[in-house]
Amino acid sequence: MSLQHFRASGFRCLSEVDLAPDPTLNLFTGPNASGKTSLLEGIFYLGRGRSFRASGNRELIQAGQKGFTLFGDVTFAEESHRTGVEVGIGRRQVRVDAENGNGADLARLLPVQAIDPEVHELIQGGPEYRRRFLDWGVFHVKQAFLESWRRYQKALRQRNAALRQGDNEQAVRAWDTELAEHGEAVDQYRSEYLEDYLPLFSSIIHEKLPFEAICTYKRGWSPKTGLAEALQDSWDRDRTFGSTQAGPHRADLLLEVHDRRARHRVSRGQQKMLAASLVISQTRHVAAKGNDRLVLLVDDPAAELDRDNRERLFEMLHEMPAQMFVTALEPEDLPWSAQGEMFHVEHGKVSPLL
Repeated sequence: MSLQHFRASGFRCLSEVDLAPDPTLNLFTGPNASGKTSLLEGIFYLGRGRSFRASGNRELIQAGQKGFTLFGDVTFAEESHRTGVEVGIGRRQVRVDAENGNGADLARLLPVQAIDPEVHELIQGGPEYRRRFLDWGVFHVKQAFLESWRRYQKALRQRNAALRQGDNEQAVRAWDTELAEHGEAVDQYRSEYLEDYLPLFSSIIHEKLPFEAICTYKRGWSPKTGLAEALQDSWDRDRTFGSTQAGPHRADLLLEVHDRRARHRVSRGQQKMLAASLVISQTRHVAAKGNDRLVLLVDDPAAELDRDNRERLFEMLHEMPAQMFVTALEPEDLPWSAQGEMFHVEHGKVSPLL
């Protein structure tokens, strides 16, 4: 897989960008606030249907514009595909090969990961960051996962709506069978995925980082019961809180260093290294499971890292099974300045450096 051509219009500070990237390595340099991060963000949106730093679409639209468009020509499984997203206030249209599509279609054709300045939220942030990270990997490795996840989410929304409305127990728990069936399936796919993925993560941590970290999966209800029984046992809490308190929507990946949660044990820079290790090992794992190459976006990799940790991160990024897009203030900030394609970004414009 590779992104052969990328165009952006009206996205953040990018008025018009037309980029033909190298299939292996692309380096973008330029001053602060020049548009480097926005460029990576646009590529990420084309592969995920969302931003890695904005909660909504409105703030992504360039000032004075009514919307933005993103287009990409992608080679996937030796076939060429054209993807596009057009976004305005209160509307979004996804197109894949001239037909209407959705976020899952974008994710399937352009599997993209990011190591950005907020990547430490995988360690410091709430469980939703780690669930999203986990489910991206499961989606790309377990083909049946998406259908189970969608059906679980639909049943969960209906059950929670009934709880908020104050419906009686019978009406609320009418959704339990559907919820339990697909929740158990979601958990099974996640567990199988992690059984393969976590040894790779552990080996990278052991080899590259100066501390050991343990990652443990918490599925979102007691390991001693099935989900149907857990839903029954949690009825009183569900009624009190007005939402379902047991299920895979409450799962988490617990990261521990020296028997304590990592966020309480390691510095901000070490959090970045640990989070980057999660992303890099997942990228390698998903690529090995059949995606061949992915897209990896790395925004200002040297930020918040001392010299030793910068060298460790660059070592981990060496020979990645991915088409990489990397930003920095100056070419000398990166160890690959003589490789791949080099671009300069300034005032939202991207120019190749010859």
